[in-house]
Amino acid sequence: MNKIITISREFGSGGREIGKRLADELGFAYYDQEIIKEICKETGMHEGYVEGVAEKAISLISTQFGHTFYNQQQIDVLVSQQKIIQELASKGNCVVVGHGCAEILAERNPFSIFVYADMEAKIKRCRAKGPEEEKHPEKELVRKIKDVDKNRKKIHEMIAPTRWGEKENYDLCVNTTNVEIKKVIPGLAMYAMEYFGKE
Repeated sequence: MNKIITISREFGSGGREIGKRLADELGFAYYDQEIIKEICKETGMHEGYVEGVAEKAISLISTQFGHTFYNQQQIDVLVSQQKIIQELASKGNCVVVGHGCAEILAERNPFSIFVYADMEAKIKRCRAKGPEEEKHPEKELVRKIKDVDKNRKKIHEMIAPTRWGEKENYDLCVNTTNVEIKKVIPGLAMYAMEYFGKE
């Protein structure tokens, strides 16, 4: 069976960096933005729209008659996302970041990691790693971090009975608050391989 590592993360915690470095360390395939590109190919939707849906819960649209309904395009994106993640994971050993991957791949028994950090560390990491145009004033950046995490939690609750970010739902929780990520990757790789067992 393929060895699969899933990375769920708070915004600004360094989860994406952990995923990429861990995949390189282990020689696994790495899937993150590739998922967005594949959804675009399958649905014909614009990359910016697909990426936005992937970070937000499905919204209800109200009509003037008082009825509400789900946005079908958003549903199509999430259905496509689930299918594509399953297909990518079936190809071989891999690290998958975000997109509800831990829940979508739960039946494949992945090594699931949740990455988090305190707000000060997340702000610092966003300022260091984010593009220049996204270096907002601190108050605005805090609001963005909270909004993204709130939406990730909503998406999780739509596809899984568990609660996003709670330690019982992951094999390992990693606090990156006072950590230089590249230095802990060898240890995380060893931990992951111990989880999969010796073959």
